Amino acid sequence: MQENKYYQIILMLLYNGVRISEFLNLKKENVHLDEQYFDVISSKTENGIRKVPIADKLLPFYRAWYESCPDSSYLLHTEDGKKFTYRNYYDSYWHPLTEQLGIDRTPHCTRHTCISMLSEAKVQETIIKKIVGHSGAMTLTERVYTHLDMQVLIDTINLTIEPDKNSAGKRKTPET
Repeated sequence: MQENKYYQIILMLLYNGVRISEFLNLKKENVHLDEQYFDVISSKTENGIRKVPIADKLLPFYRAWYESCPDSSYLLHTEDGKKFTYRNYYDSYWHPLTEQLGIDRTPHCTRHTCISMLSEAKVQETIIKKIVGHSGAMTLTERVYTHLDMQVLIDTINLTIEPDKNSAGKRKTPET
């Protein structure tokens, strides 16, 4: 099933925490494969404008989509290289795949799942908020003064795939 490029989109969403609109609007010019992140340049909130890490194991999926249609300016695109609309993506790809898997969820549920996986991996709340672009509960210090190295964010998102690989972003507890 991982060869199915539309299944890959679901995995990409599960491990990047972006809103579906942010992902469908993502242009190739804002995808930095060598540095392993992408820029969200248009979002629902100010904190939604951010750099999003790409997990190591999912980088080949991003690369495949990036290279699959050289004439398309969008990372994710229809078979003829056009930008996906939400309705087209949902009706033609999301719903049939999730129905086949026996899952009754919306694309936004992948954002919730990503946040839950980061939380279960004991990632610091500030890092979670930076990755997913949450502003509501951020303190002034978090919003203005917290600048995180991209490698820390990549290592952190990798925790959701391989929890024992490293401890980046983890809270220090007496047990760790």
